[in-house]
Amino acid sequence: MQFGQQKKTLQTVAWEAGKVRLIDQTALPDKLQYVDYADWRDVSEAIRTMVVRGAPAIGCAAALGMALGSRGIIADGRDSFLRRIMGMADTFRASRPTAVNLFWAIDRIISVAEHTDGNPVDIKDAILAEALQMLDEDIAGNKALGKYGAELLPDTVNILTHCNAGALATVGYGTALGVVRAAVEEGKKVHVFADETRPRLQGMKLTAWELTQDGIGVTVIADNMAASLMRQGKIDCVIVGADRIASNGDTANKIGTYGVAVLAKHHNIPFYVAAPFSTIDSKLLSGVQIPIEQRESIEMTHLEGLRIAPENVSVLNPAFDITPGELVTAFITERGVVRPPYDFADSRLVSNLIEDEDRDVITVA
Repeated sequence: MQFGQQKKTLQTVAWEAGKVRLIDQTALPDKLQYVDYADWRDVSEAIRTMVVRGAPAIGCAAALGMALGSRGIIADGRDSFLRRIMGMADTFRASRPTAVNLFWAIDRIISVAEHTDGNPVDIKDAILAEALQMLDEDIAGNKALGKYGAELLPDTVNILTHCNAGALATVGYGTALGVVRAAVEEGKKVHVFADETRPRLQGMKLTAWELTQDGIGVTVIADNMAASLMRQGKIDCVIVGADRIASNGDTANKIGTYGVAVLAKHHNIPFYVAAPFSTIDSKLLSGVQIPIEQRESIEMTHLEGLRIAPENVSVLNPAFDITPGELVTAFITERGVVRPPYDFADSRLVSNLIEDEDRDVITVA
């Protein structure tokens, strides 16, 4: 792989000159560095090691990775080609288990491969076209989501975020930060309090960096400061992203999200989850069924390579926790805002959505 030139437009995932281009998020905030991948296995490893992270970005990176890998397949015929695609898909699925967008994107690529008539060359072209379409859909969907979310906010608002659900977690624009950006574009006065988000500090390193780049007011706080700020009346609402949403509204997001939701409920502060419909896993009845990724202990015991914990100490490091749907005020999606009661397994809700006259609630036709 080779390092590409920096771009003026922040796009986390891209296809450039036959390679997958990713922003190396492990280098931020010190350096905005683009890396070009010529081998699909390196793309899978980039997902596993969080060079690219954020559920929508992971899904699109995997789709482009499969498109990249498919172009290198030399197969005798269609069946042999499809077997190679399936093997590639298994590798990507194993890279990170919680973000459902990863599996959604892989399944979408497989479906295109299986349903495209013609020889392997035709299938390769169809796969790449589908992956590129996903990139366009992600940005358009985030902007639509952002507009719906902005309508929920007062003209002057202080927002608490946890982890990073911005352009860096998507192809571009963002989900939770997409709402922030849309509100600013509408002329609203927005200030963001960004939880540092231990142990990888995505809130401090990524969210604060993004907002600073855009000139949007942001203050970084330690994860354990949220309750105090809420009690002082300094937080008007909480907006977070999601990695997987069960049919009853139970939501997997970065570890610590559940605690923030509990605090918001206690202080009567709206708690919004901003996510595309691809993050909803309607096959799961509740969050109990969502697999939680367990990450390496070194993320807890070391900081920037320096050990900060005692030698041989036991460590628990789940990447995500589950916030019960009953704590979610509303889900902000690219199709509108969904309020409780939540039943994403209802096919009418998913397939036949209409907006009510206030444009802030999804109802069933």
